[in-house]
Amino acid sequence: MSDDTPITISGPGDLSVETTLGAIKAAGDAAAKGIIPSRTDASDLAATIERARALLDDGDYQAALLLSTGAYEQAKAAAGYAEKVKASRQLIDKARRMQADALKIESVCYVAMANAVDEAQAKGQVAKPGQKANVPGSDIFTLDDVGVDRRRLLEARKLRDAEVKDPGIVERAIEARLSQGLEPSRANLRAAVGTASASKEDRGDNFYQTPACATRTLLAFESFSPTIWESSCGLGAISRVLEEAGYEVVLTDLVDRQTVTQHGELQGVGDFLASQPEAPGEGHDICTNPPYGEVLNDYVAHALRVHRPRKMALLLNLNFLCGFDDDARNFVMDENPPARVYVFKRRLPMMHREGYEGPKASSRMNTAWFVWERQDDGSYGDTTIVKRVDWKDYEDADALEPGEGGNASGVRFEEFKRETPRKTLDERVEEVSSRALLWCAGKDDFDAVELRRAIGVRPTTAEGAIHWMLEKRLIDPAGEGRFKVASDGWTALRATAAVINDPKLISLIEQIQAVPA
Repeated sequence: MSDDTPITISGPGDLSVETTLGAIKAAGDAAAKGIIPSRTDASDLAATIERARALLDDGDYQAALLLSTGAYEQAKAAAGYAEKVKASRQLIDKARRMQADALKIESVCYVAMANAVDEAQAKGQVAKPGQKANVPGSDIFTLDDVGVDRRRLLEARKLRDAEVKDPGIVERAIEARLSQGLEPSRANLRAAVGTASASKEDRGDNFYQTPACATRTLLAFESFSPTIWESSCGLGAISRVLEEAGYEVVLTDLVDRQTVTQHGELQGVGDFLASQPEAPGEGHDICTNPPYGEVLNDYVAHALRVHRPRKMALLLNLNFLCGFDDDARNFVMDENPPARVYVFKRRLPMMHREGYEGPKASSRMNTAWFVWERQDDGSYGDTTIVKRVDWKDYEDADALEPGEGGNASGVRFEEFKRETPRKTLDERVEEVSSRALLWCAGKDDFDAVELRRAIGVRPTTAEGAIHWMLEKRLIDPAGEGRFKVASDGWTALRATAAVINDPKLISLIEQIQAVPA
């Protein structure tokens, strides 16, 4: 049986402790060798961890590894048992602290053993498959001789490389779990430092990492707020590139993949469609590769309607430009269109799942970054600029400075001299108010979208016209975001009909009010 075979130890009632066959062997071996006692209480466990730390300091990595592995499993079991019997928070936290300390020592031991094996391999001292070892007078040894198999050696090397790239990441990841009252597990540590492979559940067609070149291309053209919300963070493919460029990130996802920031802060877990801002328009900019499928249209609409970010960049199928039969799609593409769309003229590399090491292929999907940007008047504008880009040109490009805002799309409408001054929102509302009221006369009730489409104005102008008519008591609320002409509105319409001498309008008013206009 494999050392990873799960084992459940049952106790009185429905109490049980989850562990593995390898952990039981390690604990047994350690006890048999006198490294740890066969029975322990909390003080024994703390002493065991201190002894492991002393062995580590002395450079006895094998003994320290054996000791810390057994201590980790015992502390894990103790914390699990304490939670099941609803022990005090203090007792649970104490067990988790010991589990964390043991995990730190175990991690350092694995890193040291990875270095030792690599150094020995470079000298030709590690036996290759089929090669004899421990020959008298020879210094050749096998991995089994040092107590590590090939899988664990691979994990140790990944852990070592992550620590070299970002010193202290192991410590931060473990402490972040403790600070949030969560278990500091091996699985979480692998996820936190980016050494985990995708689970079977993650290996579906919908879970693939965003290639780094896609995000680097975006950052060569767009600058965002200093902190960016990655609202569908997955395993952090986008957020890692954002952090490399100097951004702080906030991570959330529907699925708890235990992704962490560079500071060890764990992702939030929740349904984006149920998320609410503290105040619309005051949150962070958004940058993500959202989930495709049926939820996509509602996802984008929720972001623009509820969160109203200053800037939002989404990596989408180019087909998102099209479509007419979904109200949410029309809302985000017609009523609140993206300011810029960066189309990848060369298809992105296949977004392979985490851990894939096979041949890299191109995706069969044409993709683009869709960038929405809120204007000074509160709208998302009415013009979309489409720019073709080749990601190969930007693999090593410098990112625009975080926090500066703006873009480098190459188009600057503001640079052209305007022949007419830009109108304020109040001026636009005053210009369309009479036309809006006349249109309302022919409707039993209406909403802002219907008014906007009928008189051909921006959403902010239509909403402004409705507020103006409400203040003048020309219309009344009709419930559920709809409105109807009020008594004062009909009075104004009768006066207007008489002035412009419009027989159709006069007839309409007579029919509705059943009195001569």
